[in-house]
Amino acid sequence: MMKIGVFGATGRVGKLLLEEIKEDKSLELGSIFIRKELNISLSKDILVTNDLKTFVQNSDIIIDFSLPEATKTLLSTLSSHPKPIVCGTTGLGDSELKTIDKLSKSMPILYATNMSQGIAMLGEVATMLSRTLKEADIEICEIHHRYKKDAPSGTALTLGQKCAKARGLDFDKIRISGRDGNIGQRSNDEIALMSLRGGDVAGRHTIGFYMDGEYIEITHNATSRLTFAKGALKAAKWLINQKNGLYDINDIF
Repeated sequence: MMKIGVFGATGRVGKLLLEEIKEDKSLELGSIFIRKELNISLSKDILVTNDLKTFVQNSDIIIDFSLPEATKTLLSTLSSHPKPIVCGTTGLGDSELKTIDKLSKSMPILYATNMSQGIAMLGEVATMLSRTLKEADIEICEIHHRYKKDAPSGTALTLGQKCAKARGLDFDKIRISGRDGNIGQRSNDEIALMSLRGGDVAGRHTIGFYMDGEYIEITHNATSRLTFAKGALKAAKWLINQKNGLYDINDIF
């Protein structure tokens, strides 16, 4: 039975992970790392700790849905205590991403800004359309609940990167996040990302390919965060049998 360590258990997805692990007979909740009190009823034999080394040592694999600073601390511990990890934390900076890439040489790591199968497929379709419809203007719009802190969403950034790569473009040079004022006409290569925040929206991402006389819009709607929890557990079951390396959600499907 695979022992899963949940990092970020007090978060919205983290709490769902705890419930899903309970229901899966092939999984066991090995340990939970918390900084503050965990207001959830758990079996007494589950290890709840604020010591990262203890947390890692009592996990066969770790699932991380936390915040960038917390993930940074976790990665530091993993550098000396390697364990497979599924990381779904968004808003990571270049430093954390480089650390993940470096650590993947000594442990299997799956990093994804979105754990849903639907988003994985959306990315594949977007790549194909970007490559084929070279004249189309690409615009990406995402909406999330009022509590989300980072913008654009990690998923929107990933989708934008896929579109840019399909056209052989440097995403960091052509990315536009929001527009305001007299900015002049749209350039041919730019890919714009627009962020909306409100209510309890779990996540909606729309990619538009706009041409003269016609356009295509493809949308993924996440109606529940449970999608992300289930996707992360599926990723963990897959990753535990993989060699050291860096993987993403598309590798599963």
